[in-house]
Amino acid sequence: MLQLLEQTWFRLEAYLQDGGVVMLPLVLVSLLMWVLIMDRIFFFRRLYRKTMSARSAWEHIQQQRMPDPGEYRGIVSLLVADFLENRSGDRMLDRFILDERVQHINRRMKDYLALIGVLAAIAPLLGLLGTVTGMIATFDVLSVFGTGNAKAMAGGISEALITTQTGLLVAIPGLYMKGFLDRRADNLIQRVKTVGYYLRRHL
Repeated sequence: MLQLLEQTWFRLEAYLQDGGVVMLPLVLVSLLMWVLIMDRIFFFRRLYRKTMSARSAWEHIQQQRMPDPGEYRGIVSLLVADFLENRSGDRMLDRFILDERVQHINRRMKDYLALIGVLAAIAPLLGLLGTVTGMIATFDVLSVFGTGNAKAMAGGISEALITTQTGLLVAIPGLYMKGFLDRRADNLIQRVKTVGYYLRRHL
């Protein structure tokens, strides 16, 4: 097992070295993108679990009772807790506070999603940059040695292909996950809007 890990590490190291200097920003973009994706996955997963019905939400607000975290952890209980913390006691003002809290929570649903999309879009461009630098290196070898140094020419071509491949490998799953997270966020936003409208009618 240890030997297998060691071989994999050496292959990865050789792959990164063959890709040239563009591989470093590509790796950093990939790491940052997946950290943000995992953050959003766990965040949305928590808001989908142990959800509260609109009727229960209204009962909690009527009784000025905070949702029990052991019983409710979804996005509606987050709205109820947020509203109860900021409630004024004045009916008209409470309606504005409720609207503001709904908008505040909905904005949080979109956190980092645009940045994930940007990072996924940047990756193939970095791959294209690596293609250009690799082809420049190849033409430099051709201008000095002609076609007599095949090994040096292969280094430039290898750099061009590896960076293009890596850019696409980062971008394709990144764009898929961006779409997936957008749909999860839209569902939660719609749920909060619906419950917010229900609560507003009863305030």
